[in-house]
Amino acid sequence: MYLRSKLISASRFNKKLIVLITDFLCLCVATLFALVISDVSFGSVHMEQFLRLFWPPIFCVLIFWYLGVYDSVVRYLDISVITIISKAIFIVFLINTLIRFFYGIFLNYYNPSNSEPLVTFVGWLVGLLSFSFLIIILRLIASLYLSDRESEKRVVIYGAGSAGIQLASALRVSNEMEPVAFLDKNPSLQGTYLGGIKVLHPDMLKTLSLKDRVDEVLLAMPSASKSTLGSLLKEIEDYSLKVRILPGLADLAQGKILVSELKEVDTSDLLGRYEVEANQDLINKNIRDKVVLVTGAGGSIGSEISRQAVKNKAKKIILLDSNEYALYSIKKEIQDTAPELDVFSVLTNVNNKKRMLEVCQTFKVNTIYHTAAYKHVPLVEENPSEAIFNNILGTKTCAEAAVESKVETFVLISTDKAVRPTNIMGATKRFSELILQSMAQNKDTIMTMVRFGNVIGSSGSAIPLFQQQIKDGGPVTVTHPEVIRYFMSIPEAAELVIQAGALGQGGDVFVLDMGEPVKIYELAKRLINLSGMEVKDEQNPEGDIEIIFTGLRPGEKLYEELLIGDNVNTTIHKQIMRAEEESISADELDMYLQSIKESEKKGDLNALREILKKVVIGYVPEEEIVDVVYRQKNN
Repeated sequence: MYLRSKLISASRFNKKLIVLITDFLCLCVATLFALVISDVSFGSVHMEQFLRLFWPPIFCVLIFWYLGVYDSVVRYLDISVITIISKAIFIVFLINTLIRFFYGIFLNYYNPSNSEPLVTFVGWLVGLLSFSFLIIILRLIASLYLSDRESEKRVVIYGAGSAGIQLASALRVSNEMEPVAFLDKNPSLQGTYLGGIKVLHPDMLKTLSLKDRVDEVLLAMPSASKSTLGSLLKEIEDYSLKVRILPGLADLAQGKILVSELKEVDTSDLLGRYEVEANQDLINKNIRDKVVLVTGAGGSIGSEISRQAVKNKAKKIILLDSNEYALYSIKKEIQDTAPELDVFSVLTNVNNKKRMLEVCQTFKVNTIYHTAAYKHVPLVEENPSEAIFNNILGTKTCAEAAVESKVETFVLISTDKAVRPTNIMGATKRFSELILQSMAQNKDTIMTMVRFGNVIGSSGSAIPLFQQQIKDGGPVTVTHPEVIRYFMSIPEAAELVIQAGALGQGGDVFVLDMGEPVKIYELAKRLINLSGMEVKDEQNPEGDIEIIFTGLRPGEKLYEELLIGDNVNTTIHKQIMRAEEESISADELDMYLQSIKESEKKGDLNALREILKKVVIGYVPEEEIVDVVYRQKNN
């Protein structure tokens, strides 16, 4: 190891000199071999003749130097270096042949007795071929010795297109990974070699994982759709190999592929949702050249809607949140990406009617996206009065401010948990929908609600928790083996919310197409397998990570629904449906709201719960009151 470290740490000039001397010695050996092939009697060779034979080695290393053979790093040997060496050897051979020809003519003219060349044409040809073999073999040995291959991960590249080939080239100059094979479904590529790496059918992955001890699979298919990626990941996950993905074409447009650009598999890749191109007219309707107010702008959906507003050229954006740091973060992000845009941050609670009116009227707001809400089911269950105050009364305050300020469009972000809820969070969101439905007769402001399921990567969601638990070595905690959820990515959800808002005519309840529901237990297993580990269970006690079941949390359902009834109509957008939901009169709703305010002042949680049960169809709480203060008082 001492010699290796000394060689690697040597100066660039000394490294070149070492390789040059090695090549010269190889050439001398090849020349002697050429003499043997030519049946030369060494005893009859004059010293002058013998020394004359060694001008080709000198000439050859000079040609090598000129062509840049010694500029390549030996320990990162690849096919391009071999090509340069082969080119240089061919040039040397060609020039040597021409010189031998004219040299023979010269000797024949001036010294007929010495016209026979010492080395035959075949001798020179075999000598140069043996030289080629020697230097390439020596370089391969040196590259293996110097590159510390034992520290590299052995990887398979899925996709033998241009991206895959570029990725393989990038890996050759990295100490991190060693590509052992390409996988591709194109039959015309299978069995061929690209850059010295064989292309195999994807079915060979199992054999590779066992025989060649492959560590990772790298998906080099930047143009593949989400659904295609999802299918590929299903094929791979059974082998418990870590998978990393090359970013999309848009992310690679700036330059060459880098190893650092490989990303971990995220849940959106696993879901493989069918991608529907956005209707730009719908997106523009309530955003382009409009003054947009986003409540809860620091949250997962609120921040993404804010980004979409920037992207789609809003006139002004007002970011409103009660969380100081979250508000600071999203404002800074937008100002960094769009410094020319008018962006204003308002730190307040959505129940502050005076402030909400000031904001709407001062900025002459056109569109409000109301995303501010307490949404974490167990936490909301433990703090029901705060959820009612924020989610119900906050929505009422914002909607009233919008109507009084003649805001054109008000869009409420709702949830699938509003359908036959078993928890406070869902009940408060359905109550909020009813508020907007009762105010829909006001034609100055179009009231719209958009209902959808879980979003991947949102704050407090299970998926980021699973990923962290896997990184920590487990166990992964799942509440129940039969829990099923709908999932959608945050950007997709925000984009669909904006489009749904543009379809609103007043009092509309829109439901987003969430695709197929996902069993959380199966999702946890897939995340483990695609992290390169195996699930530890009774069938596989030697596995890496165990999945344990913790039991349903307060207010949690086994499955979610998107519709209260069966009355649903399509819209011009295939992923957005309009639900026909029952509503209650404005007078009746005002009576219940007044009762909520009185019960809240008294701290009467039982009364608050009873009001929710009367107003929200299907609300059947499955737990006793779990408010942390209430329980402490009554212990």
